[in-house]
Amino acid sequence: MKYDLIEALKQIERERGISLENLLETLENALISAYKKKYGPNKNIKIEVDKITGNLRMFKLIEGEDIESSKKEIVSTPSDFGRIAAQTVKQILQQKIREASREIMYKEFKDMIGEVMTGIIRQTDQRFTLVDLGKVEALLPQGEQIPREHYRLSDRIKCYIVNVKKTSRGPQVIVSRTHPGLIKRLFELEVPEISDGIVEINRVAREPGHRSKIAVSSNNKSIDPVGACVGQRGSRVKMVVGELSGERVDIVKYSDDMAEYVRNALSPSKVSDVFINEEEKEAYVIVPDDQVSLAIGKDGHNARLAAKLTNWKIDIKSESMWAEEKLKELEEKKGKKEKIKEKKAKRCKAILANGTRCTYKAKTGSDYCGLPAHKKLETKKEN
Repeated sequence: MKYDLIEALKQIERERGISLENLLETLENALISAYKKKYGPNKNIKIEVDKITGNLRMFKLIEGEDIESSKKEIVSTPSDFGRIAAQTVKQILQQKIREASREIMYKEFKDMIGEVMTGIIRQTDQRFTLVDLGKVEALLPQGEQIPREHYRLSDRIKCYIVNVKKTSRGPQVIVSRTHPGLIKRLFELEVPEISDGIVEINRVAREPGHRSKIAVSSNNKSIDPVGACVGQRGSRVKMVVGELSGERVDIVKYSDDMAEYVRNALSPSKVSDVFINEEEKEAYVIVPDDQVSLAIGKDGHNARLAAKLTNWKIDIKSESMWAEEKLKELEEKKGKKEKIKEKKAKRCKAILANGTRCTYKAKTGSDYCGLPAHKKLETKKEN
């Protein structure tokens, strides 16, 4: 063991990020293991490598004493141990470097969960697609792919990192093209006001491959958050739509007033009125008759996305349907009042001694019940 060993270990420390102490400890344990394998497991020895000179020292441990007094230097090292040590150093260091590289790469990508990276398609089939992210090949599962989106070899795509797993072959990075976070990150890349903290993306709702909605707000009253995200002549939103293979993106203004927020979420349809039920988290939305199909959207996309964006249940009705229901309610209330009046009219009209009206039902064809005293009142009335 010479000085060039220490230089080599220091170079590994600089390039791979593995500390010199860690490398020396690994090397010493490997040499002990190699010695016992060659000369027997009952050899109670300790090997130390000087971290300055690289010299190797071997000690025999004496049982029953403390660690410092149990060291006894072996003057003569086996003649063929140098060759064994060289082979062991090579193997162990290679293994340590591989393990350390995997650990460093795992930590690096673990911290990147929730970020967007640009990758190159290297392999694609019905099960999954492999995306080259530079240091590692990421897995794009079938369930994380945009429906009807086709990938060709060497295509460049942007992916959202959703998970990183430890494996014996290194970190396995899972990426997505359907995650709502992808849209948020893409707008952060395209809109400087978002990265500067002036405009904020409050909510994202997405149905991958079809349509998405984002709710935005501004921390500066002089800046329109919707306009900032759309860009001049739609330049910014077009970049995001192009990256998502033509998926439509609606940008609406966020509001703490739930009625206004629901109204905005149903854009581009016009809304006549919104009734809020705070306890049930339900919103009843009235739209003009010619706006119903637009409010619901193709296959219900607009209504579903608005519900996801607000996290409320939204019930959409046309003005004519709402008017019919209200008219029906009024008629029902009127009918109930008439029944009450009719019921009261059929009661006996006799007044009791305490000044209240008799609670018994009047006989058919009479204004009084069957009590003798009340029948007499009917007789007096006829006379």
